[in-house]
Amino acid sequence: MPDKPKTPLLDEIHQPSDLKRLNDPQLRQIADELRSETISAVSETGGHLGAGLGVIELTVALHAVFDTPKDKLIWDVSHQSYPHKILTGRRDRIRTIRQQGGLSGFTKRSESPYDPFGAAHSSTSISAALGFAVARDLGGSAEGGLGDAIAVIGDGSMSAGMAFEAMNNAGHLKKRLFVILNDNDMSIAPPVGALSNYLNRLYSGEPFQDFKAAAKGAVSLLPEPFREGAKRAKEMLKGMTIGGTLFEELGFTYIGPIDGHDMTQLLPVLRTVKARATGPVLIHVQTKKGKGYAPAERARDRGHATAKFDVLTGEQKKAPSNAPSYTNVFGKALLDLAARDDKICAVTAAMPDGTGLNLFAERYPSRCFDVGIAEQHGVTFSAALAAGGLKPFCAMYSTFLQRGYDQVVHDVAIQRLPVRFAIDRAGLVGADGATHAGSFDTAFLANLPGMVVMAAADEAELVHMVATAAAHDDGPIAFRYPRGEGVGVDLPERGTPLQIGKGRMIQKGSRVAILSFGTRLQEVMKACENLTAKGIRPTVADARFAKPLDEDLILTLAHDHEALITIEEGAIGGFGSHVAQLLAENGVFDSGLRFRSMVLPDIFIDQASPDVMYDVAGLSASDIEAKVLDALGIATIGEKRA
Repeated sequence: MPDKPKTPLLDEIHQPSDLKRLNDPQLRQIADELRSETISAVSETGGHLGAGLGVIELTVALHAVFDTPKDKLIWDVSHQSYPHKILTGRRDRIRTIRQQGGLSGFTKRSESPYDPFGAAHSSTSISAALGFAVARDLGGSAEGGLGDAIAVIGDGSMSAGMAFEAMNNAGHLKKRLFVILNDNDMSIAPPVGALSNYLNRLYSGEPFQDFKAAAKGAVSLLPEPFREGAKRAKEMLKGMTIGGTLFEELGFTYIGPIDGHDMTQLLPVLRTVKARATGPVLIHVQTKKGKGYAPAERARDRGHATAKFDVLTGEQKKAPSNAPSYTNVFGKALLDLAARDDKICAVTAAMPDGTGLNLFAERYPSRCFDVGIAEQHGVTFSAALAAGGLKPFCAMYSTFLQRGYDQVVHDVAIQRLPVRFAIDRAGLVGADGATHAGSFDTAFLANLPGMVVMAAADEAELVHMVATAAAHDDGPIAFRYPRGEGVGVDLPERGTPLQIGKGRMIQKGSRVAILSFGTRLQEVMKACENLTAKGIRPTVADARFAKPLDEDLILTLAHDHEALITIEEGAIGGFGSHVAQLLAENGVFDSGLRFRSMVLPDIFIDQASPDVMYDVAGLSASDIEAKVLDALGIATIGEKRA
């Protein structure tokens, strides 16, 4: 294990109140030591690095000035909260982050009173801060009390509509709250859109930079003798540069931009607004993602997420890959189709690399659209592309598509528009935990009339499903696939469209049939090896489709076997529920069929390795074996492992 950094002053900080006895130069030293500790910890665990390094000084300054946990500090997305966790009594556990039984990689209410609001998706912080501010003024209560509310939101998250909905409401209510706009010109991918350009203009006009920062400061917060001069300077500056700010029009007092790595700017500004603010204040802070660690600063994503790495070189310690990732397989399959069909285009919401569309964007930039952190807009935009005669592939993580569900229903499904939904990170995802698990997409999509829902059992099947989606013009279609590597099967040179609503037989057996939807098929086959050794050879089929169901296949399996078991990587109400409905409507249960449905349990599963999470979920090979024996009335051997 590498030597831990020497952090003599940080060693004396056990809670944020300890910062208040330090002078400003000592707070600067705390920031330096906190950066070293964060780098050291993440090098051992992996996780989000660049975002936390970009807010080191801001984290120290906020905890030094405000009175957390009475004052509610809310981190948007919160992947930048590792330094915050170190300062709030969790340093002794920071090297357990994102591991089973360890700290969450995001803020979590059950973990600490210093995490007043959990987050892992973007653009929720201002809404939450306003809620806390209103609760404070109406006499509400919370652990630690209710003081000021401070939202820290990145420029990427600020591009989402929910942030502006919250700001519009906050400006109307005129409640005292603070929004820190952490503008690092870099979300997971480079930020896009008019807002990013607007923020760039706010701090681009040298030599007026320092003058602008002062003049745009909150005039009402200045001492009386300076107010009139500041007002005149502000009006003059508006004429000289870019005009009044969008944030002031929304009812916020705007201060900035200021250097988010300069404690001599951060501390006085925060102290002033804390002492004088009466309504909503937005402080525009300019930072650099990955700040202070050269390998992160050089990385294309500024070290957004990393495996374990060598601190000296930044080299990541990744296990050798035996198969391509599902994401990569999707990206290459779509690229091949796009080369032969110029109507194919792609839409993603701030995740071009994460969804495998980076290569598509390089090859066909005019046909690839990163809409920013705006899934609702992305879905409706895709719907209109389809209405305009194009073939849009809307590529989003399962857990992010949830935010565009109303648009999937209202703008896509009702109009029966052929939007192709590529749903990455389906199923349990490991270290990111419950907030990023793709648990619900089958259930919330398969109940929509006219929606086709597929799940790939392996990477070869995924290639065929991409081709199926491209060829399907009769309404919306979705295909889901997990995070991580495929199973190592040979890939077809080119995908072949599947017959809609038809599954495939994997092996024929007797007594019990297992119908798999998705990549649990690999665990099914492992279970079958053990069962065959016990004299039980199950029939195994790959459903491929949750909507429409292969009714002929399912009813045949039901009539020819004593028991039928479905298995999927999704929540209650998904594939298994649709199969049960089909069986009930056809009176199959009257014949005594023993039906079992293996789904994710009705709980949120905390972070661990994917294998451990599926074991907790009861969807491992040993669980499948036990379910078969139970369905056949054969006593199981031993207790299910915890």
